[in-house]
Amino acid sequence: MLQSKQHFGIRENLGSLALSLLGGLLMGITTAPINAWPLAWIALIPLWVSVRRSDSWKRTLSYALVWGIGFHGVALFWITGIHPMTWLGVPWLASLAIALSVWIFITLWGSTLVTLWAILFAHFTHEKSSAYTVLLGTTLWCLLEGIWSYSDLWWSSLSYTQSPFNVAILHLGQLSGPNTITAALVAVNGLVAEFIFSIIYHKNQKKSTLILALILLFSTHATGYFLSQKSLAIQPGETFKVGIIQGNIPNDIKLYSQGWQNALAGYTQGYQKLAAQGVDIVLTPETALPFLWTNQNRGYPPLIKAIQDWRTPVWVGAFGKNGDRLTNSLFTLDGTGEIISQYDKIKLVPLGEYIPFESLLGKLINRLSPLEATLVRGSRDQVVQTPVGQAIVGICYDSAFSQVFRQQAAQGGEFIITASNDAHYTAAMQWQHHAQDVLRAIESDRITIRATNTGYSAIVENDGKTRWVSNRNTYQIHTDIIERRNTTTLYIQWGDWIAPLLCFLTLGFTPIALFL
Repeated sequence: MLQSKQHFGIRENLGSLALSLLGGLLMGITTAPINAWPLAWIALIPLWVSVRRSDSWKRTLSYALVWGIGFHGVALFWITGIHPMTWLGVPWLASLAIALSVWIFITLWGSTLVTLWAILFAHFTHEKSSAYTVLLGTTLWCLLEGIWSYSDLWWSSLSYTQSPFNVAILHLGQLSGPNTITAALVAVNGLVAEFIFSIIYHKNQKKSTLILALILLFSTHATGYFLSQKSLAIQPGETFKVGIIQGNIPNDIKLYSQGWQNALAGYTQGYQKLAAQGVDIVLTPETALPFLWTNQNRGYPPLIKAIQDWRTPVWVGAFGKNGDRLTNSLFTLDGTGEIISQYDKIKLVPLGEYIPFESLLGKLINRLSPLEATLVRGSRDQVVQTPVGQAIVGICYDSAFSQVFRQQAAQGGEFIITASNDAHYTAAMQWQHHAQDVLRAIESDRITIRATNTGYSAIVENDGKTRWVSNRNTYQIHTDIIERRNTTTLYIQWGDWIAPLLCFLTLGFTPIALFL
């Protein structure tokens, strides 16, 4: 009898592990390239139920770990696109090992968030009411995502599983940023999970939780739709005509003489064509011209001469200087080619652009890696004034960090420009990057202008709809009319207030939950 119970326990544990992994995989495919975003509203249920029935912290940890690996492993698989790095002098096998190691590390980093959530959730919700359980589970997830978003490794929030297709729910971001969307997703999953948990383990159908889940699902989407219509009803301010150049310079030649020559020729010709079409300003991608750029070394006669001939300002992606270090920057050049403003990338890519704990690891990493990870990050209080208005700027990886854009919007930014180079990644990553910029556009109620090296360049409306998107791996130029906006969403004004509110409510209900 004892042996049969042990076998049953093992089978049940393996079943929970398999279901948790399945849930993580389902959450993973909500992102590009599959974009099965509706699954996000049920993909957390297997983990929730498994943790609720777990009788040990080890099992809880295993359920959370496999769910996290399923989600982050699938969603972030695009990182393996850095292989091969033979063009950087890295041997093929070493390049493969680096790519796989990076993928495994960032997958486990994301999974750590899930395991912390599960352990805390299991500890504090044991034999508690469903209402308190859902409230605490939602609070913990939002708190942990908030903490993770201030680290240097952040991308796959639950909120971005809904972008760019579920436009209605994305408008919840105008209230309190991405955590508002995350809170809705976790709460709906939790309510349905509590209903299922009550049927399986308590033999008691708590239909009220299922009804509440349906009400929450409908009301959050209805609220988002209302916010989207409200944004559309607001009259835009002054307009300007922008030109975008997608240079399509492969990374394997980008940093060498052939790439420099192609870049100078392509961006100069693109600039001239756009200027002839009467644009007010031209946008180029991240490090479109991968040189050190200062007013003293404007040694690129074709482009400078074209600017002086046409007198059309331009945003140029290049490297700047801060002390003895380089910056990844976007320069605003006036009609004479002079620098009038500069934005330095804030969120640098670890190892790719800077060395974490450089005083301890710098020498070792420099010996092992041929990459020059010597950039310095920009300050958080940058204000970018341009001839067409004050801009909110993000360079590549900045797009994942909502607080970077919120602060610039609060300082008076009237539109968003992002410059990126995703040439070494697949279409999945490039579409996920686009999805991040859609979130930022909606949160701040600003039109976004995206220029990338190889795709996807785009114009994103302030309501999240993509007005135009480029083809991949092609040289393209595009013109569009941009409306300046100075609206102030609740998120711009108050930041992420949903997490503190959830904490307050949870603490308030804790004494009651202890006696129920």
